[in-house]
Amino acid sequence: MKGLDDISLVTQAAVFHDKKAFGKLVVKYQSPIRRFFINQTAGNEQLSDDLAQDTFIKAYTNISRFRGLSSFSTWLYRIAYNVFYDYIRSSKITEDIDTPAVVRCNTAGTDTNLKMDIHVALAILTDAERTCITLQLMEGQPIDHITEITGMAQGTVKSHLFRAKQKLSTYLKQNGYDGK
Repeated sequence: MKGLDDISLVTQAAVFHDKKAFGKLVVKYQSPIRRFFINQTAGNEQLSDDLAQDTFIKAYTNISRFRGLSSFSTWLYRIAYNVFYDYIRSSKITEDIDTPAVVRCNTAGTDTNLKMDIHVALAILTDAERTCITLQLMEGQPIDHITEITGMAQGTVKSHLFRAKQKLSTYLKQNGYDGK
């Protein structure tokens, strides 16, 4: 039923240029897309809002290209993924080769705040690891959807997830979180 509602709204937006129908899609998906970007940018809310806005603008301007080969949410996450990596590519010029290309949050005082520790922990992951772990653990996307969103092979996604979980576990244990 959820997919049918999305398809109906997409059809209205694409065929009839119904901005209200697209607005319903924005309301439905703005929190998950924003959360995806918050995790990708290690908690930078302003940047996340900007990237989410870019995602919905691109989705609206390209809505007629949606073919229904995947769910609308998978298509939208693919756009978000591309928006993020366009941002990463444009900001790599100023990044050191060993520095993840995310905006770092200030790590002072994070010992008392698990949310900040998780964002700092996410920042130690490679871009691909962070994307895969965010999509799976925080957005609830299954591996087959992650492969569609990222264009990575299923084995590659599984490898990134495995390494990311190891790194996150190690980081959190070293910082006082024992998992109990």
